[in-house]
Amino acid sequence: MDYIKGIFRQTIFKSDKGYIIGLLKILETNVEELKIYINKIITFTGYFAELNENDKYVMYGEVVNHPKYGLQFNVTESQRIKPSDKEGIVEYLSSPLFKGIGSKLAQKIVDTLGNDALNKILSDKNCLYQVPKLSEEKINLIYNTLMKYEESQEFVVKLTELGFTLKDALNIYNVYKSNTIRKIENDIYGIIDDIDISFNKVDEIALNLNSDKFNINRIKACILYVMKNLCFKNGDTYLYKDEIYSELSLYLKNEIDYDTFIDALDDLQMDLKIKIEDDKYYIYEDYEAEEYIASKITYLINKSTVKYKNIDKKILELEKKYDIEYSEKQKEAIIKALENNITIITGGPGTGKTTIVKAIVELYKILNKYTLQELSDKIALLAPTGRASKRMSESTLKKASTIHRFLKWNKEIDEFMVNEYNPDFSNLIIVDEVSMIDSNLFANLLKGLTNNIKLVLVGDYNQLPSVGAGNILKDLIDSELIDVIELDLLYRQQETSYIPVLANDIKNDILDLDFLTDRPDYKFLRCTSDLIIPSLINIVKKVLSKGYDYKKVQLMAPTYLGINGIDNINKVLQDVFNEPDINKKEIRVQDIIYRENDKVLQLVNDPDNNVFNGDIGIIKKIGYSKDKSVPEITIDYDGTLVTYQSKDFNKFKHGFIISIHKSQGSEFELVIMLVSSSYKRMLYKKLIYTAITRAKKKLIIIGEAESFIYGIKNNNEKLRKTNLLKKILDFLNKK
Repeated sequence: MDYIKGIFRQTIFKSDKGYIIGLLKILETNVEELKIYINKIITFTGYFAELNENDKYVMYGEVVNHPKYGLQFNVTESQRIKPSDKEGIVEYLSSPLFKGIGSKLAQKIVDTLGNDALNKILSDKNCLYQVPKLSEEKINLIYNTLMKYEESQEFVVKLTELGFTLKDALNIYNVYKSNTIRKIENDIYGIIDDIDISFNKVDEIALNLNSDKFNINRIKACILYVMKNLCFKNGDTYLYKDEIYSELSLYLKNEIDYDTFIDALDDLQMDLKIKIEDDKYYIYEDYEAEEYIASKITYLINKSTVKYKNIDKKILELEKKYDIEYSEKQKEAIIKALENNITIITGGPGTGKTTIVKAIVELYKILNKYTLQELSDKIALLAPTGRASKRMSESTLKKASTIHRFLKWNKEIDEFMVNEYNPDFSNLIIVDEVSMIDSNLFANLLKGLTNNIKLVLVGDYNQLPSVGAGNILKDLIDSELIDVIELDLLYRQQETSYIPVLANDIKNDILDLDFLTDRPDYKFLRCTSDLIIPSLINIVKKVLSKGYDYKKVQLMAPTYLGINGIDNINKVLQDVFNEPDINKKEIRVQDIIYRENDKVLQLVNDPDNNVFNGDIGIIKKIGYSKDKSVPEITIDYDGTLVTYQSKDFNKFKHGFIISIHKSQGSEFELVIMLVSSSYKRMLYKKLIYTAITRAKKKLIIIGEAESFIYGIKNNNEKLRKTNLLKKILDFLNKK
């Protein structure tokens, strides 16, 4: 196992959960590339119970090359090295850790107790009475300090033996310190409030410790667990009492009576874990998010606006510069975006949203007479996904960012470094793909901005809502308090472009059998459910034979499971898109074989490496770490290379075919979408509309026409329970 051994010099950053970025002077290592740093300082990161400056530690982990911070050592385990020679013990006892114990007194202790002084003191502090002129106060100080550092290792070992991971054990100890075991024994479910740890894990350990299954703390923790699950599953920001009780009863096997349930809810509200408002039951964070959004939006609505005298003339100059003629609605969108404090621009594919964003940015620069550098400081172009932000950057020729990256999200502590206490000072904020943004992320974005902003929200009302709770775009539009410009004129409406027409027809419920007619950019290949896979293989081979780069081709389906599900089709298509070759290395991960040149989908946000959930990459290299002990896969995400070791292989999966939900925020030259009766439970209008609008140049649909029609007519998506609209109205009425 890779290790570094050395002297801890300094903490650069420390979270309240014990995550530390620090500096270590290396004295010894078995990592070849670090041997040049012996007797030099290196940065390390990890979770630690206690670290004392100038103490020696051995740290186990791996070397990483952070794209921003350079060479680092990521620590998974560490251990303080006790001084064993007289000189080292004297240095340790006279360090700032032992206040009031100078080098002369430390020398007396070592002279009296010898090289085993530390172990002797830990075994029996009374041995210190042998040291001449050592007061009882200092005896207790030395003993208590040594015990403090010993107990951290003891507690961490105890917690891992109970079933906690090392990271969780360190997190727990760093919160509770000497009260750790008492906390586990008396209120193990309470650690969920302070530690990012799942209820299921804590419940499993608690029941193994014979904890009372009717313990009120267990019931309260379980209520929070089922509330979070229900809100995530349904996208709700609040729930009703009976649905919470029903779900809780299923989990606890009907062993909880209603009165106990009501008492637990009251306790949770007193503890500020939930908020009960009228008959609505919120997770407290979701309640606060809606409250904050409503207050900030109300402020922007009420704030006085600006008027530009010569804006029409400047738009005309812009039209001449770019040889373009904006429609009246486009001009209205540009003007309102620059003059209002908040504006919503919505519309389907091909309606000119990208053109409008570019015009807003350019005109903002002209009207305010900004230099390019000043403009860069004044605007923020944002989107929820990496691919969407890249599209914004390409269309405007200006820097764009994901919201997580803009807010400087620290994934280790799950906090945004840009927040209400440390805001960004951009003035014009344009956010694309707003339909994808959930309530909590939108609240955090607003917290990271000053009040002196113009906020332009761009999105397609008819696409799928966010994965997380909330329905931001819909609620803001439905308020009828914000200027909403809906672009409905199709600009990709040439005879050869049927995709935006189809999307528009679906949106307006005017679809006829014309969708079965082949077009230059569109084809519906009819086949029954049992023939989808052979038909798909055949069409993919034809597409590849016509010279399509498979990075520009994206297949989509509604669900992962079943013979026609994403997981099975990815296995089938691997050999079609990327056939085995003696020159391509492979690696098996459980039941999946990854091969060099495979297409993969990123599953989690990783701002440090500039890759995000939904990004698509290509496996460039499969190999091992430098010491040949750890498998590695290097993936190319549009020029960003990220190397994963085996513990992180769950952060991606094959992406030859992906879910329609995962396609949001992306566009592809050619989209192949599957519709089938086997997906019937998942087929509905917004899902199909979202898939169709991902196609930029060509769309192929494979499956049954009847299933396609069923999905288009199915408007019965589950309506989300949100209260943002009412809260905005309430705030306005208070003014």
